[in-house]
Amino acid sequence: MAWGGADFTATINPLGIVTAWSEGARRLTGYAAEEVVGRNAGELLAEDPTARRVAAALSGAVVLRHRDGHSVELALQVVPLVDGDGGAQGFAVTGTAPGEAEPTVTDRLFQQASIALAAFDTDQRILRLNEVACESAGTPEEALVGRSVTASLLVGPDTPEFLSNLRRVVMSGTPVHYESYGRAKGESRDHAWSTELWPLRDASREVIGVGLAALDSSEQHWARQRLALLNEAASSIGTALDVARTAGELVGLVVPRFADFASVDLLGWVLRAEAPERAADRTDVMLRRVAHLSGSAGTPEAAVEMGELDTYPPFSPPARALVEGRPVLSGVGDPGFDRWMAEHQARGSKLREYRDRGAVHSLLAVPLRARGTTLGVAVFIRAITPDRYADDDMALAEELASRAAVCVDNARRYTSERATALTLQHSLLPQLLPGQAALKVAHRYLSASSRAGVGGDWFDVIPLSGCRVALVVGDVVGHGVHSSAAMGRLRTAVRTLADVDLPPDELLTHVDDLVIHLASDDRAGQDIAELCATCLYAVYDPVSGQLTVAAAGHPPPVVLLPDGTTHPVEVSAGPPLGIGGLPFETTELQLPEGSLIALYTDGLIEDRGRDVDEGIAGLCHALDAPADSLDTVCDTVLKSLLPEQPGDDVALLLARTRTLGSDQVAAWDVPPDPSQVATARQNATEQLAEWGLDEVAFITELVVSELVTNAIRYGDPPMQLRLIRDRALICEVSDANSTSPHMRRAHVYDEGGRGLLLVAQLTQRWGSRQTTTGKTIWAEQPLPTG
Repeated sequence: MAWGGADFTATINPLGIVTAWSEGARRLTGYAAEEVVGRNAGELLAEDPTARRVAAALSGAVVLRHRDGHSVELALQVVPLVDGDGGAQGFAVTGTAPGEAEPTVTDRLFQQASIALAAFDTDQRILRLNEVACESAGTPEEALVGRSVTASLLVGPDTPEFLSNLRRVVMSGTPVHYESYGRAKGESRDHAWSTELWPLRDASREVIGVGLAALDSSEQHWARQRLALLNEAASSIGTALDVARTAGELVGLVVPRFADFASVDLLGWVLRAEAPERAADRTDVMLRRVAHLSGSAGTPEAAVEMGELDTYPPFSPPARALVEGRPVLSGVGDPGFDRWMAEHQARGSKLREYRDRGAVHSLLAVPLRARGTTLGVAVFIRAITPDRYADDDMALAEELASRAAVCVDNARRYTSERATALTLQHSLLPQLLPGQAALKVAHRYLSASSRAGVGGDWFDVIPLSGCRVALVVGDVVGHGVHSSAAMGRLRTAVRTLADVDLPPDELLTHVDDLVIHLASDDRAGQDIAELCATCLYAVYDPVSGQLTVAAAGHPPPVVLLPDGTTHPVEVSAGPPLGIGGLPFETTELQLPEGSLIALYTDGLIEDRGRDVDEGIAGLCHALDAPADSLDTVCDTVLKSLLPEQPGDDVALLLARTRTLGSDQVAAWDVPPDPSQVATARQNATEQLAEWGLDEVAFITELVVSELVTNAIRYGDPPMQLRLIRDRALICEVSDANSTSPHMRRAHVYDEGGRGLLLVAQLTQRWGSRQTTTGKTIWAEQPLPTG
């Protein structure tokens, strides 16, 4: 190494004292050996010696003071010296003038590294920077070397953390790794840095400085942020099948992390849960605001109120996004955006208000599209955030909008299907219960609030012959339109079979067969779940006060007696409808007048937090609560047993019993003798006179004559004639023959066959029902007006 043909060589002991001085060193500095040897090497420096305390461990440019007073710049290289035992003996220093020697591989590695490298002394002064570090600081190395970090241009948003970590490394002697994010002085956008700090040691292992390596990880940081936002969107958007809530979840996610203001506007048909509308001939787009949010207090940027309808001209970014089906990037300075603001008075006013905090420099309009259908548009605005939207932001916004659009469409479809199922279900349920005297009834029906949709619960009150009344509750397994449709078919089947006046167990047997056939027809060779349902059918007779019950996998009815005793009726549950091959059993019990019967579906008593027995016990307790009407009892039961949002459909049917006394019912045994027909007519006429129904005596005599004659001729004893006066006058003739009569039209020369035809023409309706001892033929005729 030479400068002007001379070498610089010297040795320094561990205390910094010069112990040897070469001729080349004399030529470079002007100092003879006797003037230097024994002196502190720091006295030869033209700069503060403490700033070069680390020179023993580094090679670099050094400025010496020449003997005549001028400065001499040298490129030094320091090599530690050790003895045979490995002990430190000092340093060998060689050097040349800068630029004269070819940079070493180490020098090139430090300067040309792709990451920022720097060295600091223990007093937090800058010793050396490479090219990347200087570019990040925006200042050349000469202007920074020797200056403290706090007084240099390296000061940034993470300076306090950086200085704390520098002190930590010096004090502890251990490396530190940390990540920071912010904007350095003079930068136009934020950066993320991954920084490594480690101690620099001399030969005696004393910490004499700190090394730094910093990697600009901005791209990785932004990619992680975008990925985190997308991951959060997967769990936070679409938590409920509600259009407005889903839109609110989108804007709540992106503000303020992605936008300073965000809004979601939807086409009208989406909110009405209707089928997609065809594109109108008009170029303007009508959208309704369903969600907006600002990163600042309030929403001063919102020119459209929630739920308000607004018109978007074709040149506006939202309208362009809808028409083109792709994201549109715009902002102040874009002709379409500026024209839109100028022509929309409210938006222009809001824009001027917002400029006090920052100009709207970037706007991103993204269409909400799902399954090939455009539902609306999401708008993201940046004003306070200085970074403009870029291509990566557009891709992220499109992903977020796509996720939200699918959830909005799911909510729209669910709302539409639920509305259809509710409409179908309500149309299939009884709208107005028929009037009858045997029971006073009240009912409640609650649709499920869960995502499963509307269920197949139903109830019915069916008047039967002889003032009897059938009470029905049922539940089709499953939810949705199919369950509602199946419920309608079962309800119709039960009403049809009830009109035949079958006993409860026989009726359920026929319904069970029907369910099996329906399930077979619905499958049509496809592998789908079988149709299954539960049902409870009860018949109350106000003449005898008897309740006859049969159940098909359904919870038992609960009875509240006039003395306050409440208990579930012990009935055989039987198999659910659709199983087939198993019998149903009938249970009979006698009820005093004023008893309360409660029929219900399992949604009333079953819950995750309680079992069926607890639910029935709660129902018994609720029925016994004081109430002034059956409607009040219904409300009390629902309030006591159900949560605010029931997870399953609930049907509740309450009936308070009445009995018909001796002043409303008259009965006579009829001997099997044709001569007794006249006696039967006479008994009926006298009873009608006692009831004050002389006006209908003539027709009643004819009906009694025909029915009694028919029983004597074709039936078996014992026989009985019974008259019931209620809302209609009912005439019944019973015998022990189970063969049902059939009405036919008699020919000209036939002697008989006209009896039932005559009865059908004279009365309001007639029929026959099977009994345990035979059959009963009955006919009803209206009472006189008043």
